[in-house]
Amino acid sequence: MQLPFIWPLVVFIIIFILFRSLRVVKEYERGVIFFLGKCTGVRGPGLIILLPVLEQMTKVTLRTITMDIPSQKIITKDNVSIDIAAVAYFHVVDSQKSVLAIEQVYSAVNQISQTTVRNVVGQFSLDELLSQTLDINTQIKTVIDSHTEPWGVQVTAVEIKDITLPDNMQRAMAKEAEAEREKRAKIIAADGEFQASIKLGEAAD
Repeated sequence: MQLPFIWPLVVFIIIFILFRSLRVVKEYERGVIFFLGKCTGVRGPGLIILLPVLEQMTKVTLRTITMDIPSQKIITKDNVSIDIAAVAYFHVVDSQKSVLAIEQVYSAVNQISQTTVRNVVGQFSLDELLSQTLDINTQIKTVIDSHTEPWGVQVTAVEIKDITLPDNMQRAMAKEAEAEREKRAKIIAADGEFQASIKLGEAAD
């Protein structure tokens, strides 16, 4: 007598299991599949059917990630203390490696980026840092990329976006720039007087 009441429950359980086994992976994502804890490959994009209970999936985004490298104090080669902030752009090129080789890949890239910026910038003087920014950016990117390659991550660019100098250094540089402008002004004025004296001499002759 109770069988008719069991069938709706069975149908509900089957529908629930089927619903739980379906996954949608977007175009910019990939799904790393684990069967009883063992990685069996990468699927997607599109509709993914997982074996209930037996299979699990971890989604990985392939889009480029913009990551701020927090401002940190760095001592340059000529012993000037500065604050530098940068930004890094990276994306996952191997979904399986990014899940299996490293835990929390975003945090790992962030930490290695901070360390690399500090180490690389410390090899240059302040004048070199201000005049060779593009070369320094390339060097930082190359070093970070060498660390992240085994994780299936590629760094596309690193840019130093802010350099903050100490107040006394800013005042010294302002005075130096002002003195340089005064020097050029005096040279131009002296050259003008010299040319005028030549013209006066020619006129007198």
